[in-house]
Amino acid sequence: MTWLKPVHIDTGAQATFNEFLRDLEARLLDPATDRHVLSRDLLAQVMYGRAYADLLGDAPLAALNLDARNVTFEAEYYMATDAEKFAAVKPLLWLWKNLDLTPLGQNPVTGIPVRRVLAERIFKRVGRNFKCWQNVEFSVGYNMEVGDDVVVHRHVLLDDIGGIELHDGASISDYVNVYSHTHSVLDGPDVTLRKTVIGRGARITYHSTVLAGSVVSDDAMLATHALLRGDIPPHGIAMGVPARTTRFKLREPGEVEVDARLWPHDAGRKANPQFPDPTPNQTRKPQPADQASSDSDPGGSALGDSAPRPSTAGELVANEG
Repeated sequence: MTWLKPVHIDTGAQATFNEFLRDLEARLLDPATDRHVLSRDLLAQVMYGRAYADLLGDAPLAALNLDARNVTFEAEYYMATDAEKFAAVKPLLWLWKNLDLTPLGQNPVTGIPVRRVLAERIFKRVGRNFKCWQNVEFSVGYNMEVGDDVVVHRHVLLDDIGGIELHDGASISDYVNVYSHTHSVLDGPDVTLRKTVIGRGARITYHSTVLAGSVVSDDAMLATHALLRGDIPPHGIAMGVPARTTRFKLREPGEVEVDARLWPHDAGRKANPQFPDPTPNQTRKPQPADQASSDSDPGGSALGDSAPRPSTAGELVANEG
């Protein structure tokens, strides 16, 4: 069931768009296609209305930055990134990111089906009717596992370096962040990867954040601006910072596939060989003496005004690179 209505455009324009999509898919299916050349040539046409060779002669800085071989991604600096897998998807990720900045990418009539075609060649798995809106970012792309009828809205960050599963019918709202890696509190380079799972029909709503290793059960919901570092049971609604399940949907009992209470959680994999061991607890709760020290120091501590709180395995709740 959907609350969206069908919208149609000029039939001639639609026919042109359909031909473009068929050609793009055919070229991507051809094993002889050089993905770097395909991506740079398409970007030159869409962004500048010119052939790549002509653009290279007149505006080399613009042209060279259309070719993914001349750029780097943040993920390429990570030890955890599989260089071979990323090399295969890099030109398509570069095409995706840059098309989103053009009218072709901003237009749902062309942008959504183009992203669907690209996702089939980037993701580990993608089901039918994947709907992704503009300006969505991935860490590596190849660790995304996406079911049927999944919707990802605008300006979402999907940090899939440790793996993300979006099961059938899941919905990720605008400006959501979903992470799959954490950092040690004491040693930033000590990174742990944990797969994050979003269950069937689950909704991650506006501006919320899901931290690494969390499991959101089927039909569960994470409220706006909430921060989840744990699980939500089936049909549960979690709110707050940190998020806690405070309500349940009134649903008739039914089959549940992803149940956080039973789901096999990712125990964690170390991303940096310099830190091979599990990260121990590295924090403690504040003591009265800490507050007294803070009150006597008008400038505040080096950690700022917010008191530390325990975090699983001593890992940062902030998932910075």
